[in-house]
Amino acid sequence: MNNSSRASQKSSSTKGGSLPASGRLVASRAQPCPSPAQKETPLGRADSPPISGPLRPPRWKRYLDLALVMLSAPLWAPVMGATGLIIRLISPGPIFYRQERVGLGGTPFMMVKFRSMKVNVETQTHEEYVQSLMQNGAAMHKLDERDSRLIPLGGLMRASGLDELPQIFNVIAGQMSLVGPRPCTVLEFSRYQSWQKERVHATPGLTGYWQVRGKNRTTFDEMIRMDLHYVRAASLWLDCEIILRTPFALVRQVLESFLKKKNAPRKATPLSLSRNGASH
Repeated sequence: MNNSSRASQKSSSTKGGSLPASGRLVASRAQPCPSPAQKETPLGRADSPPISGPLRPPRWKRYLDLALVMLSAPLWAPVMGATGLIIRLISPGPIFYRQERVGLGGTPFMMVKFRSMKVNVETQTHEEYVQSLMQNGAAMHKLDERDSRLIPLGGLMRASGLDELPQIFNVIAGQMSLVGPRPCTVLEFSRYQSWQKERVHATPGLTGYWQVRGKNRTTFDEMIRMDLHYVRAASLWLDCEIILRTPFALVRQVLESFLKKKNAPRKATPLSLSRNGASH
């Protein structure tokens, strides 16, 4: 066994367990995308060489995360406290929602979010939706429109990113970074092709290249390629650029959500049906 394989396997271990062998990423075995068309994209060819190297973030990234989290605490701490209080008042149940996600090197961790949905709702709808996005190449819109599972103000929380604010605790713990690929679920990761699994060569982030350069206007494959572009091009300057662009991306996302709801067709009522000559 060579040194790179030992380093990869060591980073994939955790006290709480790890993904099955078929789900973990082994750096030396990662393969490029087997795309028949081999299309050229703005982020590089689909058959780019596999990412290799140590599965550990650079020191500057950890220092940047901790420095920005501490310096911005007077901003995010009151917002987090107010959001938690509102959730407690408008919806019975816990304030936080925890879900297992895939971190650096394929190591699972518990990601924390503000709860934006009702307690004990089914998850099959979301799982099937993600599966369809992976297969049909549709734009990646959230399932928030008329979603009966959402609590009051849940849609606004998700559109503004407030539900993801508690992931700052994951950043402090070193499980996430302020900037990095979107942390995927264990089920989603198990369905990845080998080239897609290369995105776990970077620590997952609270925001990222994909979030500020497309998000809801991109397909699943485009999202993966954007994450891989970040993994290859990550630098202090790129992280700073993404952080500075994030507030503008969030404002645009809130406005798009508002306009989408405003322009959505209203539900038919008995009165409107009778005026249109409709019968039961």
